[in-house]
Amino acid sequence: MSITILGIESSCDDTAAAVIEDGFILSSKIASQEVHRHYGGVVPELASRAHQQNIIPVVEMALKTAGKTRNDLSAVAFTRGPGLLGSLLVGASFAKGFALARNIPLIDVNHLLAHVLAHFIQEKEGTKSLPEFPFLCLLVSGGHTQLIIVNDYLDMKIIGQTIDDAAGEAFDKCAKVMGLPYPGGPMIDKYAQPGNPLAFKFNKPRIENLDFSFSGLKTSFLYFLRDSLKENKSFIEDHRHDICASIQKTITDILTEKLIKAAIETGIKEIAIAGGVAANSALRTRISGEGLQRKWRVFFPELQYSTDNAAMIAITGYYKYMKSEFAPLDISPYARFEI
Repeated sequence: MSITILGIESSCDDTAAAVIEDGFILSSKIASQEVHRHYGGVVPELASRAHQQNIIPVVEMALKTAGKTRNDLSAVAFTRGPGLLGSLLVGASFAKGFALARNIPLIDVNHLLAHVLAHFIQEKEGTKSLPEFPFLCLLVSGGHTQLIIVNDYLDMKIIGQTIDDAAGEAFDKCAKVMGLPYPGGPMIDKYAQPGNPLAFKFNKPRIENLDFSFSGLKTSFLYFLRDSLKENKSFIEDHRHDICASIQKTITDILTEKLIKAAIETGIKEIAIAGGVAANSALRTRISGEGLQRKWRVFFPELQYSTDNAAMIAITGYYKYMKSEFAPLDISPYARFEI
């Protein structure tokens, strides 16, 4: 009998639903919230209200595209955390009601673990190459930056993480002070394409172990722009491409240097990148190059599975279903939640 999992993702500002059957993706739908662009960032209250409006249509669309009905589902998986509590509550409440009404198991999913397992989302007719255990994963998103040893689907160990801000947050904040629209990370990537990454130099943090730090970089970037604008009021407009290329190179260097150190210390040559920043073109190019030089097998999730999506929730739910790791109906979401 087939195992069919409905996945629900509502950790931030995207309402998403996906259906996976026997480990293969059947559908993945996302409703984005454009309203946050007007505020330069996600407004939690607006996000939770939009989730309430979007969740039923998105689930219906995911089921229809998959060619499934509610009666075909084996379980429903939802994001328990981390994320915005109001947004998480919408997804959790919907999943609980759905599971209770259909009398099927409820599965809670760690959003970070799901980003890692996005590498195992497969098409039925595909010939996708998958990372072999153990592999080393650099998880880079707007809220998290971690180095993780992945021993099995549900067995992971963090060996390094940010001590302050995440890399994705650094991208977004640097973009914001430049006056670029939200979300800032993709905008920096876009403007960096024709720019000179060596035009400007920014200080890198000196953290000896495998941890990261980006708060100092953000501060130095702010002071750099402040001082430059004193001399030339149109400095950002005149040098936007070079500024974006330079800050992108600095962040990419920090991430890559720590990944190289972790790979050497662990001896692992199976390398995976996960999270929203995995879509950054400079990071992909840099790590792919290091992989060729160091004889790594490098894996990137498909672009649609790099950012928040429900397919990664569903595939994680599938592996938890296989181990009968179900959640009680009184389970609560958590804004902060580690692997």
